[in-house]
Amino acid sequence: MDTSLRQLAAYVAVAQAGGFTAAAARLRVSQSTLSRAVSDLERVLGVRLLERDTRNVQLTAAGRETLRVAEQIVDAHRSGMKQLRRYLLGESGVVAMATLPSVAAVLLPRLISAFRGRRPGVSVRIMDGLERAVLGKVLNGDADFAVTTVGAASDRLEHRPLIRDRFRAVLPESHPLADRDEVTWEDLAAQPFLAVGPESSVRRLTDAAFEQAGAVVAPAAEAGNVATVGGLVAAGLGVSAMPALVLPLLGPGHVVHRTLVGPAVERRLDIVVRARRTLPPAAAAFLDLLDEARTEGREVPEGAAWITH
Repeated sequence: MDTSLRQLAAYVAVAQAGGFTAAAARLRVSQSTLSRAVSDLERVLGVRLLERDTRNVQLTAAGRETLRVAEQIVDAHRSGMKQLRRYLLGESGVVAMATLPSVAAVLLPRLISAFRGRRPGVSVRIMDGLERAVLGKVLNGDADFAVTTVGAASDRLEHRPLIRDRFRAVLPESHPLADRDEVTWEDLAAQPFLAVGPESSVRRLTDAAFEQAGAVVAPAAEAGNVATVGGLVAAGLGVSAMPALVLPLLGPGHVVHRTLVGPAVERRLDIVVRARRTLPPAAAAFLDLLDEARTEGREVPEGAAWITH
């Protein structure tokens, strides 16, 4: 049956109003338009739906059953369009983001809380991991966007700078270097150095910093988890270097951190999206919130700073 939503809606309006005049006034259309729509519906269904007289209409048996079904269809359409409108306005849906563990645990929680306060109908899914895995989530479509370091450039990705995160020396609190305000990479190279695993972006940057400082370092120990490295430092097994956003993840222990120079090293965290992809409305709204936080200069941990140009 080739019935249209317009025909069903017109019939529901007439049946509920008890006549064409009242229904036309409610819908702000002409009576002839309603009459034509109902007649077309009767023709398509092959039955009479209404018994008409000069004052009102009466539903036939077929009309009553048609009204029951038509109300369900019209109500479902109205409800569906409301849901679609909320989705298109970014008021419902899911924001799927991939990011580094330090960003997920330290930078994003307050922003997510603010976002959910504005858009409680949107849920947030965080996929945290190392740089390669995070970028892979964006490329394969599991994540709408990422906040991460970016190693090699790719024409499949678009990114814009978000925040810079300065490396700090991480020391046992009883270590002689802890008495200094500043520590150099050369100072760290002279100590047993505790590194994160080679697949980490932090490791790539520390290796590059030692090379720039003219130092050759063979790690005394390495671990895949920064909290493990923090535990090793706290136990007095050596020293390390971590970006400021990583420091809260080192865990409890007798650890201090100091300004690290010679050279001063920062990691840059970017917003990364798949090239030539239109973001879902809720994800675009979350990125607007990130831009708002950057523009307003909202508080970030010491050693980190928004990139504003």
